[in-house]
Amino acid sequence: MASNEYRKEDLLEDNRTDSGIDSYRSFVKDETFISKEPPETSSDSSQSNDKLSGVEERLDSSYISASITVESLSEIVGDCTISSNPEEQTRSTELSEQDDNLLTTITEDGDTILHLAIIHEDEFIAHQLIRIFPKDVLDIQNNLYQTPLHLATYLNLPHVVKDLVDKGASLELQDQDGNTALHVACQHGQTDCATEMTREVSPSKMAPLLETQNWRGLTCLHLATLNRQHHLLKWLVTKGADLNIKEGTSGKTALHLAVELHDAPSVTMLLRKGAYVDAAMFNGCTPLHLAVGRQDAAIAHLLCQSGADTMLRNMEDDTALDLADGNDDILALFPFDDIQISGRSVVGVNF
Repeated sequence: MASNEYRKEDLLEDNRTDSGIDSYRSFVKDETFISKEPPETSSDSSQSNDKLSGVEERLDSSYISASITVESLSEIVGDCTISSNPEEQTRSTELSEQDDNLLTTITEDGDTILHLAIIHEDEFIAHQLIRIFPKDVLDIQNNLYQTPLHLATYLNLPHVVKDLVDKGASLELQDQDGNTALHVACQHGQTDCATEMTREVSPSKMAPLLETQNWRGLTCLHLATLNRQHHLLKWLVTKGADLNIKEGTSGKTALHLAVELHDAPSVTMLLRKGAYVDAAMFNGCTPLHLAVGRQDAAIAHLLCQSGADTMLRNMEDDTALDLADGNDDILALFPFDDIQISGRSVVGVNF
């Protein structure tokens, strides 16, 4: 997977057109809309932008949009009132059709006001909007196919994730890369978000969620493994993730991926939890083939200790021993008394 990260400056160019930031701040300052004063601008805002700059695809699609202005936001909020008073909030949860349409106005890049509130990490506004919005609005996807749940997960806002899930936000929707919100959590190590979004999910509904592949053929387990998210890897096991599920491009299991990364802790954990040590990729390679081919004697030793079959052949008719390429540390792992190389017994041969 691509590992290039955009620098913070890439998202903060001086000539960037801002359609959502300043107008959103004016929106939250309107006391007819909200009774809470917004937080003062501080270094937290730069931290928020740092979070946004670390993804391959830009999260805040409103950065280049010119469709929302201070005036239009004033029209959007109109007579709709959100209050921090629970009794007033109860009376205001039923929106007219006109109010509902106004509050769900989107930018030209598909972001709703709820998307923007989450992007700017204003949990109070997000909480109030979630309370008054119907479920269908919570699942609106922007032009990157990101729902508010995707964004809340990426920005590690577990309380917002909980609010969204409690209100019925979908866990199945996939963004433009095919990632569900749970994929996002597993990729970026957002354990609290993953926990909140699955707290009430039954095992029967959890299974298909864990089996969902993104457009690269990766499940949540594969993403957690690829990103060395050890805690989430263990958590997925407790949730019943299939340790032997194959990714869709080459048929690698999580164990294959961990071996490729030389990630001994993940290899050890997966083996202890019951991962199949001799799982074969589409080309017939087992984890042991990969470990030996990468000259990783330590992981090859772990696999052999777990009973890896040293005689299995891949589609090129190679055993793991054939790939040892004279590496003494790896050759020492194999029982030479029953192996022949090029038709000759290796018994008694000194390597």
